[in-house]
Amino acid sequence: MIDFTDPAFISDPYPAYAEMRRTGPVRRVTLPSGLKVWLVTRYEDGRRALADPRLSKSVLAMGSGAASAGQSGITAAISRHMLAVDPPDHTRLRRLVSAAFTVRRIEALRPRIEEIATGLLDAIDGRPEADLIDTFAFPLPIQVICELLGVPAADRDDFREWSTVIVTGAMAGDRLAPAFQDMIAYIGKLLADRRAHGGDDLLAGLIQVRDAEDRLTEQELSSMVFLLLIAGHETTVNLIGNGTYLLLRDRERWARLRGDRGLLPTAIEEFLRYEGPVETSTFRVATETLEIGGETVEAGEPVMIALLSANRDGDRFPGGDDLQLDRAHNPHLAFGHGIHYCLGAPLARLEAQIAFTALMDRFPDLRLAVAPEDLRWRPGILLRGLWELPVRL
Repeated sequence: MIDFTDPAFISDPYPAYAEMRRTGPVRRVTLPSGLKVWLVTRYEDGRRALADPRLSKSVLAMGSGAASAGQSGITAAISRHMLAVDPPDHTRLRRLVSAAFTVRRIEALRPRIEEIATGLLDAIDGRPEADLIDTFAFPLPIQVICELLGVPAADRDDFREWSTVIVTGAMAGDRLAPAFQDMIAYIGKLLADRRAHGGDDLLAGLIQVRDAEDRLTEQELSSMVFLLLIAGHETTVNLIGNGTYLLLRDRERWARLRGDRGLLPTAIEEFLRYEGPVETSTFRVATETLEIGGETVEAGEPVMIALLSANRDGDRFPGGDDLQLDRAHNPHLAFGHGIHYCLGAPLARLEAQIAFTALMDRFPDLRLAVAPEDLRWRPGILLRGLWELPVRL
Protein backbone atom coordinates (compact mmCIF):
# COMPACT_ATOMS: atom_id res chain seq x y z
CA MET A 1 0.00 0.00 0.00
CA ILE A 2 1.31 3.44 -0.91
CA ASP A 3 2.07 5.89 1.90
CA PHE A 4 2.07 9.28 0.20
CA THR A 5 3.70 10.87 3.26
CA ASP A 6 6.67 8.47 3.36
CA PRO A 7 9.85 10.47 2.62
CA ALA A 8 11.17 7.57 0.54
CA PHE A 9 8.07 7.65 -1.64
CA ILE A 10 8.20 11.45 -1.97
CA SER A 11 11.83 11.21 -3.05
CA ASP A 12 11.31 8.38 -5.55
CA PRO A 13 7.73 7.21 -6.15
CA TYR A 14 8.53 5.21 -9.27
CA PRO A 15 9.31 1.79 -7.73
CA ALA A 16 6.00 1.85 -5.84
CA TYR A 17 4.10 2.83 -8.97
CA ALA A 18 5.85 0.11 -10.99
CA GLU A 19 4.82 -2.47 -8.40
CA MET A 20 1.22 -1.26 -8.60
CA ARG A 21 1.21 -1.52 -12.38
CA ARG A 22 2.38 -5.12 -12.06
CA THR A 23 0.22 -6.33 -9.17
CA GLY A 24 -2.84 -4.09 -8.96
CA PRO A 25 -3.00 -1.33 -11.54
CA VAL A 26 -6.33 0.00 -10.26
CA ARG A 27 -6.75 -0.11 -6.49
CA ARG A 28 -8.12 1.76 -3.49
CA VAL A 29 -5.61 3.96 -1.66
CA THR A 30 -5.90 6.36 1.26
CA LEU A 31 -4.76 9.91 0.69
CA PRO A 32 -3.07 12.06 3.38
CA SER A 33 -6.44 13.78 3.89
CA GLY A 34 -7.97 10.42 4.86
CA LEU A 35 -10.04 10.15 1.69
CA LYS A 36 -10.13 6.74 0.00
CA VAL A 37 -9.87 6.89 -3.79
CA TRP A 38 -9.34 4.58 -6.73
CA LEU A 39 -5.84 5.14 -8.12
CA VAL A 40 -5.25 4.28 -11.79
CA THR A 41 -1.60 3.58 -12.64
CA ARG A 42 -1.39 2.14 -16.18
CA TYR A 43 -1.27 4.29 -19.32
CA GLU A 44 -4.19 2.87 -21.31
CA ASP A 45 -6.51 2.76 -18.29
CA GLY A 46 -5.49 6.28 -17.31
CA ARG A 47 -5.92 7.72 -20.80
CA ARG A 48 -9.41 6.25 -21.08
CA ALA A 49 -10.35 7.45 -17.59
CA LEU A 50 -9.20 11.00 -18.33
CA ALA A 51 -11.65 11.19 -21.24
CA ASP A 52 -14.53 9.13 -19.78
CA PRO A 53 -17.66 11.34 -19.44
CA ARG A 54 -18.93 9.01 -16.71
CA LEU A 55 -16.15 10.33 -14.48
CA SER A 56 -17.34 13.76 -13.45
CA LYS A 57 -15.04 16.66 -12.53
CA SER A 58 -17.81 18.47 -10.67
CA VAL A 59 -17.01 19.10 -7.01
CA LEU A 60 -20.76 18.94 -6.35
CA ALA A 61 -20.94 15.45 -7.82
CA MET A 62 -18.49 14.20 -5.21
CA GLY A 63 -20.75 14.98 -2.32
CA SER A 64 -19.70 16.92 0.75
CA GLY A 65 -17.45 14.17 2.14
CA ALA A 66 -15.18 13.77 -0.86
CA ALA A 67 -15.17 17.45 -1.65
CA SER A 68 -14.21 18.49 1.84
CA ALA A 69 -11.62 15.78 2.36
CA GLY A 70 -10.06 16.10 -1.05
CA GLN A 71 -10.22 19.86 -1.39
CA SER A 72 -9.89 21.15 2.15
CA GLY A 73 -10.56 24.87 2.42
CA ILE A 74 -12.01 25.29 -1.06
CA THR A 75 -15.18 27.29 -0.70
CA ALA A 76 -17.88 28.08 -3.20
CA ALA A 77 -15.80 31.06 -4.30
CA ILE A 78 -13.26 28.85 -6.08
CA SER A 79 -15.18 25.72 -7.04
CA ARG A 80 -16.57 26.83 -10.41
CA HIS A 81 -13.52 26.82 -12.64
CA MET A 82 -12.86 24.63 -15.70
CA LEU A 83 -11.32 21.77 -13.70
CA ALA A 84 -14.29 21.54 -11.35
CA VAL A 85 -17.24 21.42 -13.76
CA ASP A 86 -18.58 19.24 -16.57
CA PRO A 87 -20.12 20.17 -19.93
CA PRO A 88 -22.00 22.29 -20.82
CA ASP A 89 -20.55 24.65 -18.18
CA HIS A 90 -17.01 23.46 -18.91
CA THR A 91 -17.45 24.09 -22.64
CA ARG A 92 -18.66 27.65 -22.02
CA LEU A 93 -15.95 28.51 -19.48
CA ARG A 94 -13.13 27.08 -21.57
CA ARG A 95 -14.28 28.98 -24.63
CA LEU A 96 -14.19 32.27 -22.71
CA VAL A 97 -10.55 31.83 -21.72
CA SER A 98 -9.21 29.93 -24.72
CA ALA A 99 -8.82 33.07 -26.86
CA ALA A 100 -5.99 34.17 -24.57
CA PHE A 101 -4.13 30.87 -24.98
CA THR A 102 -4.03 30.27 -28.73
CA VAL A 103 -0.66 29.21 -30.12
CA ARG A 104 -0.44 32.46 -32.09
CA ARG A 105 -1.13 34.66 -29.08
CA ILE A 106 1.26 32.68 -26.89
CA GLU A 107 4.03 32.98 -29.48
CA ALA A 108 3.55 36.75 -29.41
CA LEU A 109 4.66 36.63 -25.76
CA ARG A 110 8.09 35.25 -26.72
CA PRO A 111 10.01 38.58 -26.66
CA ARG A 112 8.66 39.51 -23.22
CA ILE A 113 9.37 36.03 -21.77
CA GLU A 114 12.90 36.19 -23.17
CA GLU A 115 13.32 39.60 -21.58
CA ILE A 116 12.16 38.30 -18.19
CA ALA A 117 14.47 35.27 -18.42
CA THR A 118 17.43 37.47 -19.32
CA GLY A 119 16.75 39.78 -16.40
CA LEU A 120 16.55 36.90 -13.93
CA LEU A 121 19.84 35.44 -15.14
CA ASP A 122 21.47 38.89 -15.10
CA ALA A 123 20.64 39.05 -11.40
CA ILE A 124 22.63 35.90 -10.57
CA ASP A 125 25.43 36.23 -13.11
CA GLY A 126 28.73 36.58 -11.31
CA ARG A 127 27.70 34.53 -8.29
CA PRO A 128 29.54 31.28 -7.66
CA GLU A 129 26.32 29.42 -6.78
CA ALA A 130 22.56 29.93 -6.82
CA ASP A 131 19.30 28.10 -6.16
CA LEU A 132 17.75 27.87 -9.61
CA ILE A 133 14.26 27.18 -8.23
CA ASP A 134 14.21 30.36 -6.16
CA THR A 135 16.02 32.60 -8.62
CA PHE A 136 14.76 31.34 -11.98
CA ALA A 137 12.28 28.46 -12.23
CA PHE A 138 9.77 30.04 -9.82
CA PRO A 139 9.93 33.74 -10.74
CA LEU A 140 9.88 33.26 -14.52
CA PRO A 141 6.41 31.68 -14.92
CA ILE A 142 5.00 33.63 -11.96
CA GLN A 143 5.95 36.91 -13.59
CA VAL A 144 4.53 35.81 -16.93
CA ILE A 145 1.11 34.75 -15.60
CA CYS A 146 0.91 37.74 -13.23
CA GLU A 147 1.59 40.12 -16.11
CA LEU A 148 -1.04 38.36 -18.21
CA LEU A 149 -3.59 38.80 -15.43
CA GLY A 150 -2.39 42.18 -14.22
CA VAL A 151 -1.25 41.13 -10.74
CA PRO A 152 0.95 43.88 -9.22
CA ALA A 153 4.61 42.96 -8.89
CA ALA A 154 4.60 43.89 -5.20
CA ASP A 155 2.06 41.12 -4.47
CA ARG A 156 3.88 38.23 -6.14
CA ASP A 157 5.82 37.03 -3.09
CA ASP A 158 2.59 36.67 -1.09
CA PHE A 159 0.96 34.91 -4.01
CA ARG A 160 3.89 32.50 -4.31
CA GLU A 161 3.67 31.63 -0.61
CA TRP A 162 -0.08 30.93 -0.77
CA SER A 163 0.30 28.89 -3.95
CA THR A 164 3.06 26.71 -2.50
CA VAL A 165 0.87 25.82 0.49
CA ILE A 166 -2.28 25.25 -1.56
CA VAL A 167 -0.70 22.77 -3.98
CA THR A 168 0.83 20.85 -1.05
CA GLY A 169 -2.75 20.10 0.01
CA ALA A 170 -3.56 18.19 3.19
CA MET A 171 0.14 17.68 3.91
CA ALA A 172 0.40 21.43 4.55
CA GLY A 173 -1.59 20.90 7.75
CA ASP A 174 -2.85 24.00 9.57
CA ARG A 175 -1.39 26.33 6.96
CA LEU A 176 -3.81 25.19 4.26
CA ALA A 177 -7.05 26.90 5.29
CA PRO A 178 -5.43 30.34 5.93
CA ALA A 179 -3.68 30.16 2.55
CA PHE A 180 -7.00 29.52 0.79
CA GLN A 181 -8.66 32.32 2.74
CA ASP A 182 -5.89 34.78 1.95
CA MET A 183 -5.93 33.84 -1.72
CA ILE A 184 -9.72 34.18 -1.96
CA ALA A 185 -9.62 37.58 -0.23
CA TYR A 186 -6.82 38.71 -2.52
CA ILE A 187 -8.72 37.70 -5.66
CA GLY A 188 -11.74 39.65 -4.41
CA LYS A 189 -9.63 42.79 -3.96
CA LEU A 190 -7.97 42.27 -7.33
CA LEU A 191 -11.35 42.05 -9.09
CA ALA A 192 -12.67 45.10 -7.27
CA ASP A 193 -9.59 47.12 -8.20
CA ARG A 194 -9.80 46.12 -11.87
CA ARG A 195 -13.49 47.05 -11.99
CA ALA A 196 -12.70 50.45 -10.50
CA HIS A 197 -9.69 51.27 -12.63
CA GLY A 198 -9.99 49.08 -15.74
CA GLY A 199 -7.07 47.69 -17.72
CA ASP A 200 -6.15 45.81 -20.89
CA ASP A 201 -5.04 42.52 -19.32
CA LEU A 202 -6.74 39.14 -19.32
CA LEU A 203 -8.40 39.84 -15.96
CA ALA A 204 -10.05 42.99 -17.28
CA GLY A 205 -11.24 41.02 -20.29
CA LEU A 206 -12.83 38.35 -18.11
CA ILE A 207 -14.58 41.02 -16.04
CA GLN A 208 -15.98 42.65 -19.16
CA VAL A 209 -17.38 39.31 -20.29
CA ARG A 210 -19.03 38.85 -16.91
CA ASP A 211 -20.34 42.41 -16.54
CA ALA A 212 -21.28 43.22 -20.11
CA GLU A 213 -22.60 39.90 -21.36
CA ASP A 214 -23.40 38.19 -18.07
CA ARG A 215 -21.79 34.97 -19.26
CA LEU A 216 -19.56 34.53 -16.20
CA THR A 217 -21.15 34.53 -12.78
CA GLU A 218 -19.27 36.16 -9.93
CA GLN A 219 -18.44 32.72 -8.56
CA GLU A 220 -17.17 31.54 -11.96
CA LEU A 221 -15.07 34.68 -12.36
CA SER A 222 -13.39 34.25 -8.96
CA SER A 223 -12.83 30.56 -9.59
CA MET A 224 -11.32 31.17 -13.02
CA VAL A 225 -8.83 33.70 -11.65
CA PHE A 226 -7.87 31.21 -8.93
CA LEU A 227 -7.26 28.46 -11.48
CA LEU A 228 -5.26 30.66 -13.83
CA LEU A 229 -3.05 31.98 -11.03
CA ILE A 230 -2.27 28.55 -9.56
CA ALA A 231 -2.19 26.35 -12.66
CA GLY A 232 -0.66 29.13 -14.75
CA HIS A 233 2.72 28.83 -13.10
CA GLU A 234 3.10 25.81 -10.79
CA THR A 235 3.46 23.23 -13.55
CA THR A 236 6.00 25.32 -15.45
CA VAL A 237 8.08 25.86 -12.30
CA ASN A 238 8.43 22.10 -12.02
CA LEU A 239 8.98 21.54 -15.73
CA ILE A 240 11.95 23.92 -15.70
CA GLY A 241 13.29 22.67 -12.37
CA ASN A 242 12.87 18.96 -13.07
CA GLY A 243 14.25 19.26 -16.59
CA THR A 244 17.35 21.13 -15.44
CA TYR A 245 17.89 18.55 -12.70
CA LEU A 246 17.70 15.72 -15.24
CA LEU A 247 20.23 17.41 -17.52
CA LEU A 248 22.67 18.15 -14.71
CA ARG A 249 22.32 14.73 -13.07
CA ASP A 250 24.05 13.39 -16.16
CA ARG A 251 26.02 16.22 -17.74
CA GLU A 252 26.48 14.23 -20.93
CA ARG A 253 22.84 15.06 -21.58
CA TRP A 254 23.51 18.73 -20.83
CA ALA A 255 26.43 18.73 -23.29
CA ARG A 256 24.41 16.89 -25.93
CA LEU A 257 21.51 19.34 -25.74
CA ARG A 258 23.82 22.35 -25.75
CA GLY A 259 25.44 21.01 -28.89
CA ASP A 260 22.21 20.11 -30.67
CA ARG A 261 19.49 22.66 -29.94
CA GLY A 262 17.25 20.95 -32.47
CA LEU A 263 16.71 18.29 -29.80
CA LEU A 264 15.13 20.78 -27.40
CA PRO A 265 11.45 20.28 -28.36
CA THR A 266 11.66 16.48 -28.03
CA ALA A 267 13.76 16.82 -24.87
CA ILE A 268 11.07 18.98 -23.24
CA GLU A 269 8.44 16.37 -24.08
CA GLU A 270 10.67 13.72 -22.52
CA PHE A 271 11.10 15.80 -19.35
CA LEU A 272 7.30 16.03 -19.20
CA ARG A 273 7.00 12.26 -19.54
CA TYR A 274 9.92 11.06 -17.44
CA GLU A 275 9.78 13.45 -14.47
CA GLY A 276 6.56 15.32 -15.12
CA PRO A 277 5.44 18.35 -13.10
CA VAL A 278 2.08 16.85 -12.12
CA GLU A 279 2.01 13.61 -10.14
CA THR A 280 -1.71 12.83 -10.16
CA SER A 281 -4.79 14.16 -11.87
CA THR A 282 -7.32 16.12 -9.88
CA PHE A 283 -10.38 14.24 -8.65
CA ARG A 284 -13.02 12.65 -10.78
CA VAL A 285 -16.09 10.90 -9.40
CA ALA A 286 -18.06 8.06 -10.99
CA THR A 287 -21.59 9.13 -11.90
CA GLU A 288 -22.54 5.48 -12.45
CA THR A 289 -21.04 2.09 -11.77
CA LEU A 290 -18.24 1.37 -14.26
CA GLU A 291 -15.20 -0.80 -14.82
CA ILE A 292 -11.63 0.49 -14.91
CA GLY A 293 -8.80 -1.97 -15.48
CA GLY A 294 -10.91 -4.92 -14.39
CA GLU A 295 -12.07 -3.27 -11.14
CA THR A 296 -15.64 -2.18 -10.44
CA VAL A 297 -15.93 1.47 -9.42
CA GLU A 298 -19.27 2.25 -7.81
CA ALA A 299 -21.24 5.42 -8.48
CA GLY A 300 -20.10 8.20 -6.18
CA GLU A 301 -16.56 6.86 -5.68
CA PRO A 302 -13.63 9.21 -6.45
CA VAL A 303 -10.93 8.30 -8.97
CA MET A 304 -7.44 9.70 -9.58
CA ILE A 305 -4.96 8.93 -12.34
CA ALA A 306 -1.29 8.58 -11.38
CA LEU A 307 0.19 10.51 -14.30
CA LEU A 308 3.78 9.84 -13.23
CA SER A 309 3.06 6.13 -13.29
CA ALA A 310 1.16 6.13 -16.58
CA ASN A 311 4.03 7.99 -18.24
CA ARG A 312 6.53 5.31 -17.18
CA ASP A 313 4.33 2.41 -18.36
CA GLY A 314 6.60 0.16 -20.42
CA ASP A 315 3.62 -1.19 -22.38
CA ARG A 316 3.21 2.27 -23.92
CA PHE A 317 6.74 3.66 -23.69
CA PRO A 318 9.53 1.17 -24.52
CA GLY A 319 12.31 1.75 -22.03
CA GLY A 320 9.93 3.82 -19.94
CA ASP A 321 12.41 4.16 -17.08
CA ASP A 322 15.10 5.48 -19.44
CA LEU A 323 15.40 9.17 -20.26
CA GLN A 324 15.69 9.51 -24.04
CA LEU A 325 16.14 13.09 -25.24
CA ASP A 326 15.34 12.05 -28.81
CA ARG A 327 12.26 9.92 -28.05
CA ALA A 328 10.35 10.28 -31.31
CA HIS A 329 6.76 9.38 -30.42
CA ASN A 330 5.82 10.64 -26.99
CA PRO A 331 2.05 10.79 -26.29
CA HIS A 332 2.54 11.41 -22.56
CA LEU A 333 -0.27 12.44 -20.23
CA ALA A 334 1.58 15.23 -18.41
CA PHE A 335 -0.98 17.79 -19.62
CA GLY A 336 -3.91 15.39 -19.26
CA HIS A 337 -6.16 14.12 -22.04
CA GLY A 338 -9.65 14.79 -23.33
CA ILE A 339 -11.73 17.90 -22.78
CA HIS A 340 -9.72 18.92 -19.70
CA TYR A 341 -6.38 18.85 -21.54
CA CYS A 342 -4.28 21.71 -20.16
CA LEU A 343 -5.20 24.96 -21.86
CA GLY A 344 -1.84 26.47 -20.93
CA ALA A 345 0.29 23.71 -22.50
CA PRO A 346 1.56 25.94 -25.34
CA LEU A 347 2.60 28.62 -22.84
CA ALA A 348 4.38 26.08 -20.61
CA ARG A 349 6.27 24.66 -23.59
CA LEU A 350 7.30 28.13 -24.76
CA GLU A 351 8.49 29.16 -21.30
CA ALA A 352 10.47 25.93 -20.97
CA GLN A 353 12.06 26.37 -24.39
CA ILE A 354 13.12 29.92 -23.55
CA ALA A 355 14.31 28.95 -20.05
CA PHE A 356 16.53 26.06 -21.17
CA THR A 357 17.95 28.05 -24.07
CA ALA A 358 18.79 31.00 -21.81
CA LEU A 359 20.42 28.75 -19.20
CA MET A 360 22.57 26.91 -21.72
CA ASP A 361 23.64 30.15 -23.40
CA ARG A 362 24.46 32.02 -20.20
CA PHE A 363 25.94 29.25 -18.03
CA PRO A 364 27.49 26.56 -20.28
CA ASP A 365 29.40 25.04 -17.32
CA LEU A 366 26.34 24.79 -15.06
CA ARG A 367 26.64 21.94 -12.53
CA LEU A 368 24.78 20.61 -9.51
CA ALA A 369 26.19 22.00 -6.26
CA VAL A 370 24.99 18.99 -4.24
CA ALA A 371 24.67 15.26 -4.83
CA PRO A 372 21.40 14.37 -6.61
CA GLU A 373 20.31 12.20 -3.68
CA ASP A 374 20.57 15.20 -1.34
CA LEU A 375 17.92 17.20 -3.20
CA ARG A 376 14.52 17.50 -1.50
CA TRP A 377 11.25 16.94 -3.35
CA ARG A 378 8.12 18.87 -2.46
CA PRO A 379 5.49 16.87 -0.53
CA GLY A 380 1.93 16.51 -1.75
CA ILE A 381 0.10 14.22 -4.15
CA LEU A 382 -0.64 16.75 -6.88
CA LEU A 383 2.72 18.11 -8.05
CA ARG A 384 6.20 16.70 -8.59
CA GLY A 385 8.96 19.23 -8.05
CA LEU A 386 12.06 20.17 -6.10
CA TRP A 387 12.19 22.49 -3.10
CA GLU A 388 15.50 23.84 -4.31
CA LEU A 389 18.10 23.22 -7.03
CA PRO A 390 21.53 24.46 -5.86
CA VAL A 391 23.88 24.87 -8.80
CA ARG A 392 27.40 26.10 -9.51
CA LEU A 393 27.20 28.72 -12.19
